[in-house]
Amino acid sequence: MDSTVSIFSGILPRSFADLFSCLQTHFDVLVIGGGPAGAYAASALAREGISTVVLEATRFPRYHIGESMLPSLTSFMKFIGMEEKLRQYGFCVKRGAAVKFNQRKREGYTDFVKDDPNNGSWNVVRSEFDELLLRHSAACGATVLEDHKVVEVHFTDDGERHSTQGRPCAVTYSRSSGETGKISFDYLVDASGRNGVMSTKYLKNRKMNASLKNVACWGYWQGGYEMYMPGTRRENAPWFEALTDESGWGWFIPLHNGTVSVGIVLHQDTSNAKKAVGRDAAASKGNNSYSLRDHYLDQFQFLPGLKKLLGTGTLAGGVVKSASDYSYSADRYSGDHFRIIGDASAFIDPLFSSGVHLALLGGLTAAATIAASMRGHCSEAVAAEYHTNKVGAAYTRFFFVVMSAYKQIRSQSVDVLSDVDEDNFDRAFDIIRPVIQGTSDVGKKVTEDELQRALTFCQDVWAPTDPEMHASVASRLGPELLSPAAPIFSREELSELIDPADEESMDVVRRINARKVTDPIFRGTHTLEVEPERGWIACLERGQLGLVWVGEE
Repeated sequence: MDSTVSIFSGILPRSFADLFSCLQTHFDVLVIGGGPAGAYAASALAREGISTVVLEATRFPRYHIGESMLPSLTSFMKFIGMEEKLRQYGFCVKRGAAVKFNQRKREGYTDFVKDDPNNGSWNVVRSEFDELLLRHSAACGATVLEDHKVVEVHFTDDGERHSTQGRPCAVTYSRSSGETGKISFDYLVDASGRNGVMSTKYLKNRKMNASLKNVACWGYWQGGYEMYMPGTRRENAPWFEALTDESGWGWFIPLHNGTVSVGIVLHQDTSNAKKAVGRDAAASKGNNSYSLRDHYLDQFQFLPGLKKLLGTGTLAGGVVKSASDYSYSADRYSGDHFRIIGDASAFIDPLFSSGVHLALLGGLTAAATIAASMRGHCSEAVAAEYHTNKVGAAYTRFFFVVMSAYKQIRSQSVDVLSDVDEDNFDRAFDIIRPVIQGTSDVGKKVTEDELQRALTFCQDVWAPTDPEMHASVASRLGPELLSPAAPIFSREELSELIDPADEESMDVVRRINARKVTDPIFRGTHTLEVEPERGWIACLERGQLGLVWVGEE
């Protein structure tokens, strides 16, 4: 793979970039972090002729988990001119996904390509995908400096860095060689990952989600594992399954390098309790060693579908990795001349493969709002607010869907009201509130009862249905109830329209009904062009990137 970065108008080898990085010490935009969020924002900005530098603490390629992508990826890649690179690379094609969260029923299957063969996605090896995206940002004209770790952000008034008088204006960086330096800028994009430089060190506004204080452990399997539904249009789809003891879920994601990523996600407390039981059981047999690998393998007894897919596969190198998947959000993701994106802004449980989607969405809104501010489309305050509201609403949409799944996985009510900025509920689910309230009044704050009803409604997204069931139900009920143009029905209304004893029909119609609300999260760039935020939409034309006023909503 081409290990190049862009300096000035050309592309020079990485070593030359390092040698001459000191020649330019001021940029329009400085991006902290070269992961998907930072690299994407840099690509979008550089294509507009905005001088952009990316400071990445490590050298790529570097390992990262989070391998299953959503269909929205295509539209994001198309906007920065990277779609064909992605299609030609050879990543494992993802035409849909199989989900089994109700062990009493068959799995559900989401068919991404039913209506459009180009609407599929990919399972990617993240070290390769992330490097592809970072190198693309360089090809677009961004200056990419690896082994440049940001150690301090400087403000226009260091004594009032949290006030409206101070804004970020420069960073100090260090390198593994011991070299240090300083680069100034007009706008800052913080894509520093979970470290979240701005949120954790300066704003101190990160809020952890107690309900999703999870831990994941995973490994890579090779040789002898099986493929989901070979010879069908669902062939080789990733598989997601709830543990039969209702303690969490597992993933099975095929990759193009001949391995499959297999992981388990449990709440931290549950994980600790299971490890304690495992250690006691091992000790009772005279074995005082109970490893992470032992804990990981023990969970497969609760994943019959995943275990069957593993077949005679073997754990590559016997290696099991682990990481905390603590979900978090914040009350804002922007401020005067800065934007926060990707995992630096918020993180949601990996259940719905939302990480890269949210990273790219945040990267695009950061680029669009910075361009809008620079070009005078609106004030900097309006641009910053647009970014915060869009990132917050996108996070909350995924949050609702993920929490609805956990409500089913754990079979218990989940208290989530205090864990997300309440202002985002209206923006995220402006359609669903009239449905669950039975009224068109959407001006009030969401209540605990409304929230639980919304979670129940969204839970139908995971109903165990497949394309064949949809066709069968359509033939019995007629196409009207299954049409995308049909109204959104409450559960009570559906019970009047469909015989509750017809479980298959009820599952299918409820799922279609719920997806009318949640499907916008699949649409990538399109949502920014059609969903106004306080009268503004994004202009996503190259050379005119920014915001456009369309009037009050």
